[in-house]
Amino acid sequence: MLYLIPTILGPFSLVYVHARVWVEGDAAATAARVLASESLVRAGAAASVVIVLAEIALCGALFRLFEGVSVTGARVATYARLTMTVLQALNIALPLTALALARSRVGAFDRCVLLLFEGEALIVRVWECCFALHLLVLGALVFRCGFIRRAFGVGLVIAALGYGLEGVGAIVAPESRAAFAAIVAVTALVGELPFVFALLRAGFGRGRDAAVAAG
Repeated sequence: MLYLIPTILGPFSLVYVHARVWVEGDAAATAARVLASESLVRAGAAASVVIVLAEIALCGALFRLFEGVSVTGARVATYARLTMTVLQALNIALPLTALALARSRVGAFDRCVLLLFEGEALIVRVWECCFALHLLVLGALVFRCGFIRRAFGVGLVIAALGYGLEGVGAIVAPESRAAFAAIVAVTALVGELPFVFALLRAGFGRGRDAAVAAG
């Protein structure tokens, strides 16, 4: 169930809010949109807080689930995801700072507002690389574990390649960001989302088995 929180709230806070307030390369327009969408910016930040808290709990849950397969692998996957979570937490402050600057209504701060959103986007690229490492190791653990179908492990590796390509590619070739975003959207949908449902099915199955045993 923890996995559903970033799966549902992530597209809102990371994609929708950005698309509504960030005008790439235009400081004045970005500052104006931030002011006009204050409630949306704050809602996005609140959603990000919930995501970070869920991610922390999810790190512990995934480690507990896969430590029996490989303690080293489970630790690497956990550390990579936890590093991503720390960067996500750092990113929450940037749009709120941009909002505070925009509300000051000082024209000289418009460029600072734009720089903060550009900085947030760059940090996203970095945590995507951390998340790619997490998914790569997690995919190997799933492939070896024996209690989840190997196909889900392969899917996670595919998703890892998508996140890694966007993370590194958008830094090396920023003019191709739209193409990289489209690739990661497809690989995450095909590779990561089925794993979420596999965890849900396994979790509910254990709950039913426990209820039957108790009865």
